[in-house]
Amino acid sequence: METKDLIQHTTPFYCYDLKLLNETLEEAKKHAKKYEYHIHYALKANTHNRILNSIQEIGFGADCVSGNEVKKALEIGFPTSKIAFAGVGKTDEEILIGLENEIFAFNCESIEEIEVINQLAKEQNKTARIALRLNPNVDAYTHKYITTGLEENKFGINSWELENLIELLPSWANIELTGLHFHIGSQITSMTPFKNLCIRVNELNKWFSERNIRIQHLNLGGGLGIDYNEPEKNPIPDFELFFGVFNQFLEPFSHQEIHFELGRSLVGNCGSLISKVLYIKKGIKTNFAILDAGMTELLRPAIYQAYHYIENITTASDNKEFYDVVGPICESSDCFGKKMELKETKRGDYVKIHSTGAYGEVMSSKYNLREQNPVVFLD
Repeated sequence: METKDLIQHTTPFYCYDLKLLNETLEEAKKHAKKYEYHIHYALKANTHNRILNSIQEIGFGADCVSGNEVKKALEIGFPTSKIAFAGVGKTDEEILIGLENEIFAFNCESIEEIEVINQLAKEQNKTARIALRLNPNVDAYTHKYITTGLEENKFGINSWELENLIELLPSWANIELTGLHFHIGSQITSMTPFKNLCIRVNELNKWFSERNIRIQHLNLGGGLGIDYNEPEKNPIPDFELFFGVFNQFLEPFSHQEIHFELGRSLVGNCGSLISKVLYIKKGIKTNFAILDAGMTELLRPAIYQAYHYIENITTASDNKEFYDVVGPICESSDCFGKKMELKETKRGDYVKIHSTGAYGEVMSSKYNLREQNPVVFLD
């Protein structure tokens, strides 16, 4: 779609490139298939029906972190045999949704959670398949708010709890332990943390085998990052390198399936946020470009100090200036980027905030009684 077509829509709005989405999905599928790896899409990244339909149709499974995400996956048509349910705080009602639909696995994060699932499964005369989410204590070297694999994080079962867990295992009559689950963080662009994860998974996998506990699948989570700095130059992550690291360093037993939970890497670069400049405000140290989009549309910069490439898509000027690109919300944290270099910008220009396909629209809110405009799809 040309710029002239985009600016016919009421701003701010999300725009999704379905062609790029499908190319990304095909690339991920091709390189996972080399090693017979299984992909579950992390719904928390983006839950728009048209995006989910494309992902389901290519044959990926679903990784859910709430009962409503499980319901959404079922509604879209993901097979129950491909739905994993993770999350550190599953309610009884959410667990029952998974039990009723006999999902692939509950990724369990504490001994108490397993006991609750066992009791609920007993009451429903069901057997719950579970994977233990183990905390590998591997540093992902990413933002502290999206690091999940250290012992200081709330996620996962720690290594010192495992002896107690396997002693309790025979008492859980309505539990079938089928897998081990790991996830160390998000927006990881170095392959070193994934290599370190493999080494730790090998140790833990062997630990269970030595105790005659047969693990059917290893779930390595997700975390592969995208290029936020040059999204047009590198729109699709290097899935060949990513899966190759696991093929090189992971040492599964011959009977074990290998699963991944990818989110951002599949959908991140297919989405953009289109906004209009309301005002240019001259400052002492910088100028402000005040947009009609704010943290209500895109929260990531406010909570993660996340960087997004921003460009002026309507100006004819070749002159460039620096701007603090901000929104209209009554919060000082409502800022998309400081000292961003843009073509000379004026009131009425349209800007494109790139790489918002993951954790953009799904995190939007109605703070300040803001209304969300319809999404635009590029076919």
